[in-house]
Amino acid sequence: MNHEARIRFLASDGVADWVVLHGGAVAVYAVDSLSEAAELAASIARVVASDPHMLMTAGAERLTIRLTRDVWQLEQRHVDLARQISELARDAGAIPDRGSVQEVQLAIAAPPESINIAFWHAVLGYTPSADDSAIDPLGHGSTVWMQDLDAKGTLRHAMHVDVSVPREEAPKRLEAALNAGGRIVDDSEAPRWWTLSDPAGNRVCVAAWPDTPELND
Repeated sequence: MNHEARIRFLASDGVADWVVLHGGAVAVYAVDSLSEAAELAASIARVVASDPHMLMTAGAERLTIRLTRDVWQLEQRHVDLARQISELARDAGAIPDRGSVQEVQLAIAAPPESINIAFWHAVLGYTPSADDSAIDPLGHGSTVWMQDLDAKGTLRHAMHVDVSVPREEAPKRLEAALNAGGRIVDDSEAPRWWTLSDPAGNRVCVAAWPDTPELND
């Protein structure tokens, strides 16, 4: 997948229920019960058959559908798949809930020669996703991503949390974080992402860039 494929997905008709986050295209549908979520999931499963990347999480109030586990796995075929799923959800009376969609990622920074995603595979029981990332096979935990540090810098290791949200939700999430005692550390990339910290100095990035049309990341 390249940036153009991501933009084509976002520009396609019939995918208004869907948000593109770090993990790719995601939709959340509100339901009235676990049985309704399970019934809708079963209908979707009959359509997607044995798609290796898709994940559904059913609960008493919502069904979450992830077409991929990484934004770079998103392909043109996912447009048609998203449309089919949206139609099934409408037929079932499920309500799209873009505001509930998010992707949480743990970014672990290190110099290139010190990056070791294999350690995080092992200690977390995660599945390799790419050379620099790993995912929870159950879909419950955060993605882990190894981020290069500037080799010329003095910092040797660091961690922060990335929260990927729909573009229309990013300002709301930012306002909530500030009202809860956070502060903005860097907004030079806004509105694609903001870096915030809590009162103790722990950092988190609120990112909307995958769900926006910019070609650069």
